[in-house]
Amino acid sequence: MRLGTAHCREWAWIIPFIVASPALAQTGFAAAGKPCQQTVRHVAHSCQDEAKSDYFLALGKCDNLADGGARAACRDQAAADRQDALATCAESADARDDVCDRLGGGPYDPVIDPSNFVSQIDNRYFPLVPGTTFIYEGPTADGLEHEEFVVTHDTREILGVTCVDVHDLVYVAGDLVEDTHDYHAQDEAGNVWYFGEVSVQLEDGLVVGTEGSWIAGVDGAKPGIVMEAVSHVSDFYRQEFALANAEDLAEVVSLHETVTVPYGGPFHDCIKTRETTPLDLEDVSFKFYCPGIGEVKTEDAPPGDEHLVLIDVQVN
Repeated sequence: MRLGTAHCREWAWIIPFIVASPALAQTGFAAAGKPCQQTVRHVAHSCQDEAKSDYFLALGKCDNLADGGARAACRDQAAADRQDALATCAESADARDDVCDRLGGGPYDPVIDPSNFVSQIDNRYFPLVPGTTFIYEGPTADGLEHEEFVVTHDTREILGVTCVDVHDLVYVAGDLVEDTHDYHAQDEAGNVWYFGEVSVQLEDGLVVGTEGSWIAGVDGAKPGIVMEAVSHVSDFYRQEFALANAEDLAEVVSLHETVTVPYGGPFHDCIKTRETTPLDLEDVSFKFYCPGIGEVKTEDAPPGDEHLVLIDVQVN
């Protein structure tokens, strides 16, 4: 289709990004018929459109500033924000393309048969016994983080599978900042699946967002695996799949870590994973899962000042 002059002007600011992004270049021409790479392309275009929409909305707000200098500064900031957003789109596309290289070019469409799931989650590296509360603490730039990971007696049926409801409460400097319900289930082989979460972010006691919420089967979201039945070094898998919303990934980097935390230790033969997301390339962490307990430690990668460690396990 030939674009008219007006359309060419309108899209001129996007064209350099399309040419510069390796992921888009590959998916646009060489990856025909490869659903994973096609997904990269389509999500990247969606990201670009959102950046464009945000830019013009920002300009509309700038138009209503009476001071000419402030109006010009507002427009400059809108343009800078647009460029940052486009750069993020490109980086995320490249990251997703790397995922396709590792997982293959096929669609992500796990088969979920409710009859293949069991009633208890007893994976030795991620046991979820109702009535158990895991308590974690660690420093952050905003103050001490305190997390309560409560395995409730409640369940929720998702895609026909009965999932355990885990109530996850995060406090920073004594204030509740995130209130989440996670839904997990275990298949007959012993893999623990993640079927979604309902999460709210709070500030001064008021809900300010629901970022990261998703439920498998709703709006194209699909479950992933949070802990394998049997892990091998270099295993790489999706933990969740809700495009442009929740796309956590995990890679097994070690099977024989020794870890000591305030709750106890040393614990031996712990699994260490590297967890990432194309939604935020700086959000990289190592997690440690120990036999008979579950997750005992999370630390930034590379290690920094922020980490979270298990300080207590309570059973009611």
